Amino acid sequence: MERLSDFVKTADWAKEKHVPVMDCPDSVQAGQAFTVSACVGKEVPHPNTTEHHIDWIALHFVPAGEKNVYEVGRFFLNAHGQAPTGPNEGPIHTDSSAVCNLKLQKSGTLFATSYCNIHGLWESAKQITVQ
Repeated sequence: MERLSDFVKTADWAKEKHVPVMDCPDSVQAGQAFTVSACVGKEVPHPNTTEHHIDWIALHFVPAGEKNVYEVGRFFLNAHGQAPTGPNEGPIHTDSSAVCNLKLQKSGTLFATSYCNIHGLWESAKQITVQ
């Protein structure tokens, strides 16, 4: 049987416009808030049109040595230039990025996923050490 993980794509974010890129510290203090930003298309811009766009970005955290996955946040990007007058004629476009603040009590891996309406599900990961 196929698994969803069989369809999750990864790549070098400097060359591929679909991979979510996270900017946050590699090391944080336990219980101290820090900012995580995630974007799609950091080096190679991703289109943001009615026909081709990023629907959402999600962040998940897995503490070191544990099996549970914690959803940090899911950010829906709903405006892609659509309008009653036609595709790409609308007055607003959302940027393919998200920002949140979080606190960790334990080291682990932060995962970012993004969904392109044409090219599917993409993932990246970053280890974060809690001191």
